[in-house]
Amino acid sequence: MRRQRKAKIVATLGPATSSKEAIQALFEAGADVFRFNFSHGSHDDHRARYDIVREVERSVGRPIAILADLQGPKLRIGQFAEGKEVLKAGQEFTLDRNPAPGDRKRVCLPHAELFDVIAAGQSLLIDDGKLRLEVIESDGYTIRTTVVAGGTISDRKGVNVPDVVLPIPALTEKDRRDLDFALALGVDWIALSFVQRPEDLLEARELIRGRAGLLAKLEKPAALDRLDDIVRVSDAIMVARGDLGVELPPERVPGVQKRILRTCSQQGKPVVIATQMLESMISAQVPTRAEASDVATAIYDGADAVMLSAESASGAYPVEAVAMMDRIIVEVERDPLYRSLIDAQRGDPLPTRGDAICAALRSVTQILGARVTITYTTSGHTSLRAARERPAAPILSITPHMSTARKLALAWGVHTTVSPDVRSVDEMVAAACRTALREGFAQPGDQVAIAAGMPFAESGTTNLLRIAEIWDQPT
Repeated sequence: MRRQRKAKIVATLGPATSSKEAIQALFEAGADVFRFNFSHGSHDDHRARYDIVREVERSVGRPIAILADLQGPKLRIGQFAEGKEVLKAGQEFTLDRNPAPGDRKRVCLPHAELFDVIAAGQSLLIDDGKLRLEVIESDGYTIRTTVVAGGTISDRKGVNVPDVVLPIPALTEKDRRDLDFALALGVDWIALSFVQRPEDLLEARELIRGRAGLLAKLEKPAALDRLDDIVRVSDAIMVARGDLGVELPPERVPGVQKRILRTCSQQGKPVVIATQMLESMISAQVPTRAEASDVATAIYDGADAVMLSAESASGAYPVEAVAMMDRIIVEVERDPLYRSLIDAQRGDPLPTRGDAICAALRSVTQILGARVTITYTTSGHTSLRAARERPAAPILSITPHMSTARKLALAWGVHTTVSPDVRSVDEMVAAACRTALREGFAQPGDQVAIAAGMPFAESGTTNLLRIAEIWDQPT
């Protein structure tokens, strides 16, 4: 099955989409990557879904990526004696380390590391920003605040701290257990939540040991101060607009999203735009026009993928949401303006052999009117560098490794097939032509441009560009 679009769709699985029939329907509607949210569900739930995805993959004959999204160090308040309280603007409210149930004057905040870094004048946001507290002082055991925006506060609501870099590890004990489990399953991507600095990624990188791609979720304003470095040490980026939209003023989020997209484009790293993209389709069969425009804007800006969360995990219309996202992407990519914008946003290649070859590959494809760009890759590097160039022709990626093929399901414009490794240039060209014919990318007489690395089967050696003409059923 071949997608008639270049941007990809990530769909979150959950209670509404746990059966084989539901997952198969999501794939057929357009999902390229399935997200497992480890903030919810048991290991048994995720194992059952994993097995179904792989069963669907075998039946459709196309690599499908699985993204394991770790919960990360989410801050939460404790519990209240009555379950909830109402705070009024102007009143004083205290957060402390006392585990006793809270009341209208205080509640426990079971995160000792926060008490030493918070300072007067900084903000604490409760329940996705519905309540805002301003810090008066902290003595290491209590944080005295004034309620700026009041409302109902209840048990275990989340806490956001936009004004400070928190001295907490990016991997909690729960994350470590979930990471071990996800890697043992064989997931293709690991998403690390609440990344604040590049150092947050190092521990995860060591634990993963190349068994999956590492995706950094940007949802803390502090990450923007180290954006270039975070992108450099990641394999992919997610603009997680949920917590990011809470901790940043709403009017700043669109500009920040564009900045992250530009940075990822320059470095050639896949970027996913996530959260509330078709939010109304949790309960409605069609999105708002503003939501459709939000998805379209991400595609016009060059995103590799767009993501559905509750819409596909627990909503009433998960298949319809994926199908709608597919239709929006297809419509945008048909627009002549889209090609103009993609070309205008393209950055200069890096001074490496791989980028030089892939930039030339794009030029050759355009000059000759080649129907398809073909990349031979072991690790996926050649295909990702080719995708960075955003060629007008689709990218047909050929790899001997199913793990590489699955990982590339996240990348813009890449259609991946698994084929035995080749041993010579002639064998490579013949196999490339056969694959292009079989997958419906070219017809006899068409020209194709091929990029690869020599010696074959070694990653990171992109150094070969070949032009070939397809003949009837090449052998």
